[in-house]
Amino acid sequence: MAIEVTPLTEQDIPGAIDTIQQAFADDPYNRWIYDDRPKLDLTRNRVSLGIRCRWGIRNALFHVAKDPTSSAPNKVLGVAMWLPPTPLSGPQTWDAYVQSWLLWFQQVGMNAYYGRGGLNVRRYWIWKANQAKAQKELWTDEEGYYFCNIITVLPEMQGMGVGKMLFKEVTDRADREGRKCYLESSRDVPNTLIYERLGFRKVKEMDCDDMGLACKLFCMVRDPQISLASLSKDDS
Repeated sequence: MAIEVTPLTEQDIPGAIDTIQQAFADDPYNRWIYDDRPKLDLTRNRVSLGIRCRWGIRNALFHVAKDPTSSAPNKVLGVAMWLPPTPLSGPQTWDAYVQSWLLWFQQVGMNAYYGRGGLNVRRYWIWKANQAKAQKELWTDEEGYYFCNIITVLPEMQGMGVGKMLFKEVTDRADREGRKCYLESSRDVPNTLIYERLGFRKVKEMDCDDMGLACKLFCMVRDPQISLASLSKDDS
């Protein structure tokens, strides 16, 4: 198996959506926020993910993992989307402002046509409020953070190093730039243990509580790491 990590393209989007839907089918957060499972509309979900993917091609670090030596070289085996760091005290750029509004309008249009597709809107806003509170508390580095917004691997490919390669595409960059990384995991075991091996540390447990029915997310931060090779280079 020869895994190759490349930027997401328009042609990759259907496969990326397949991977995300399969990998998150039994995710605790997914089941909490789509609590009325008979109403879950996977078609609407595909449209929503497609909008996010196209936005991510322009505005995020969006990568896919494939095996070009396999019998299905274009099959997407894993997906990762990172939001780039922005200075905490700096103003939002005009382009970022426009792109956020374009994303919002597309999502509003989707909701008008497809409805909510089983999404528990109250729980969605509970999560957003808790996320904003946690990030305000934890994001203390003025340089900003690389935020791992999506990381997922097909169930049959898990444990084969695909996720690690997707991570390294950005964590290596963060190390070179001396920047921190951040993620929120919806599973403690085994996910946080895996992320710890990649340099992350658990800094907060975020409880999203809807009248006693809660979803717990695990906030993790990764400090930039300096390799021995880079130290030797600097000393020479």
